[in-house]
Amino acid sequence: MTVTHWCPDSPSFFFYSEEVCVLYFAKSAELTGVKEEHVVAVPTPITSQDLWRFLLQRHPRYHDNVGQVVLAVHQQYVSIGDQLVTLGDGNEVVVAPLSGG
Repeated sequence: MTVTHWCPDSPSFFFYSEEVCVLYFAKSAELTGVKEEHVVAVPTPITSQDLWRFLLQRHPRYHDNVGQVVLAVHQQYVSIGDQLVTLGDGNEVVVAPLSGG
C-alpha cells in the first residue's frame, strides 16, 4: 500500500511510504525473534543507512551487529551508507549475516 504524506519541512512537501516484507536470516532471525515481517510506512526513497536505522528502531537488540550484516533490496546487495534505495509496495528487504547462514 503506497501512502502519500504531507511534510512541510521537505522541499517537495510530499514523501511516500511503502509496505515492505523484511526477511531475516541466521543470526538476524535469532536476534529479532522473527524470520519475516511486513513493515508498513517505510519512507521512500531512503538511504540504506536510514533503512538500517528504521529496522533498528523495530529491533534494538540488533544494534551491535551493524558491521556484521548486509542488506539486499531488489535482490541486490546494498552497503549500509549513503546509497539511495527506492522501495515499492511489497518489495523484499533481506537482512543477512556477512558470512554463513
